[in-house]
Amino acid sequence: MYSFLMIGQSNMAGRGLVHEVPAIENERLYVLRNGRWYRMFVPVNFDRPFSGISLAESFADAVSSHYGVDVGLIPCADGGTRLDQWMPGEILYDNALAQAKLAQRTSEIAGVLWHQGEADCAEDRYPLYYEKCIHILSSFRKDLGLSNVPFLVGGLGEFLPKRRENLKNYPYINEALQYMARDKEYIGYVPANGLTSNPDNLHFNAVSLREFGLRYFEVFRPMNTVITQATEEVFDAKLTEMEQL
Repeated sequence: MYSFLMIGQSNMAGRGLVHEVPAIENERLYVLRNGRWYRMFVPVNFDRPFSGISLAESFADAVSSHYGVDVGLIPCADGGTRLDQWMPGEILYDNALAQAKLAQRTSEIAGVLWHQGEADCAEDRYPLYYEKCIHILSSFRKDLGLSNVPFLVGGLGEFLPKRRENLKNYPYINEALQYMARDKEYIGYVPANGLTSNPDNLHFNAVSLREFGLRYFEVFRPMNTVITQATEEVFDAKLTEMEQL
């Protein structure tokens, strides 16, 4: 099984309304609960009573369908959280690290899904976003031994300024995320252009989250090394076996 770590705040956890999109029917999708894999169910990332559809569901479905593999999700996102709460040594970081290490016993982590930034749009926070976020992601990469694994970082929604004044700074967060993808190896930026929100103007709606997950996959596919290599090895082994018959 190949697994993906979900980290960040509420738009990674998912706030899409369940009734607005069809359920994903794929028996090869799983979610980690208490260190064990269970068939995927919604909400995947149950951080709040109102958790709902997440972008990770359509992403996982696309990975599974494209490569023909079992895919597991490791839900660790937590709504409303700032970068300072994700620093190494803080509870959120340590929890995600522990969950990922449990997942590594029975799966291979093929990617990390990150969406965060709304809580760091304040005037005194966004200028430090690049430095802090790189430190967090680099620490996960080192602590989990993910040297050549893609880290996918999603852009913030264009609708945020309708929510409150300080969210007008969201373009600075997006610029920092894009710079990370240009500056660092194995980091991919996923644009949120044109995606729409729930009535709260804070969370992507279910339809947009399905689309966002597919965008994450399209960025992941050319960066992916782990799953491609594994499936090619299986193919080569079967080809060798057939040639020996």
